[in-house]
Amino acid sequence: MSEVEMELDDKGQGSFYIYENNERIAKMVFGISGDKLTVYHTEVEPEDEGEGLAKDLLANMVSYARKNKLKVIPLCPFVAAQFKRNSKEYEDIWEK
Repeated sequence: MSEVEMELDDKGQGSFYIYENNERIAKMVFGISGDKLTVYHTEVEPEDEGEGLAKDLLANMVSYARKNKLKVIPLCPFVAAQFKRNSKEYEDIWEK
């Protein structure tokens, strides 16, 4: 698994991201309001697709949501698809 880092500002806007050689190669943009974490977008640089980076971001976001008792609103098509495909795995945090 690639090392995933997180940034979160004081307004609740943030991202999980992965850097390689000082370049960001993947990111997941989200916002937190109250007990809800809304995922807006996941993006992997085209040359780095197929390496599981989006799933690494997803795993970190899910871990963060569980640790902080947040419900996830998956507006991002990638996250929504993963939640639907593996609904039992995410039912404890999925805000439907």
